Amino acid sequence: MSESPILSVSHLTKLYGARAGCEDVSFDVFPGEVVAIVGESGSGKTTLLNCISTRLASTSGTVSYAMRDGMMRDLASLSEAERRFLMRTDWGFVHQHAADGLRMRVSAGANVGERLMAVGERHYGHIRETATDWLGRVEIAQDRIDDRPVAFSGGMRQRLQIARNLVTRPRLVFMDEPTGGLDVSVQARLLDLLRSLVAEMGLSVVIVTHDLAVARLLSQRMIVMQGGRIIEAGLTDRVLDDPHHAYTQLLVASIPEN
Repeated sequence: MSESPILSVSHLTKLYGARAGCEDVSFDVFPGEVVAIVGESGSGKTTLLNCISTRLASTSGTVSYAMRDGMMRDLASLSEAERRFLMRTDWGFVHQHAADGLRMRVSAGANVGERLMAVGERHYGHIRETATDWLGRVEIAQDRIDDRPVAFSGGMRQRLQIARNLVTRPRLVFMDEPTGGLDVSVQARLLDLLRSLVAEMGLSVVIVTHDLAVARLLSQRMIVMQGGRIIEAGLTDRVLDDPHHAYTQLLVASIPEN
């Protein structure tokens, strides 16, 4: 693992009046590392994810990102055009509800191809060929390329959203409860797919989840949040097998026995 982080979060705070959505949060993400942010609803994990992905402006603190030229840039200093370009190319964002991350009224192929066009691809044949390849990689029948996502099941929509995000080979992917709301068998298939793609592409990932089993399967490191603050962090297996904080112990104890 590289010694230099790809993402560095320092003393990040987001206030809603007197209430803190997240408070004084600091951590790094390294190239090829999957970091899970866990906690109950209201713990601040989604607010944190939205702040570090620039979807939400923070009140104080900094988020820095290692650009492709190796320079660490404070994301607050980027122009709107630079941020939009990062979101289309170097970053991915997988939403819990696939409809939030897809254009539901255009074809599956167009959803994937749109990201390619954002990086300058203009050859229709190449765009369609690449989109077809990616549908296969996320286990969607390639003859569904002209079908719209409205005709897809929930699991297929989520896999299409993953293809749309990964087609430009991003370096950092944010995931917000990517398996939430799916049937258990569909979740298992999606998790296997995510794990293989993350490993194959060497992706850095920040994943928010309330499901500790998802965190164990996908992440190397875990951050536990309560009341907007980090209350425990460490290697995922260590945190889950030997939780130190009382809140983390309660979370781990709530995992259903198989």
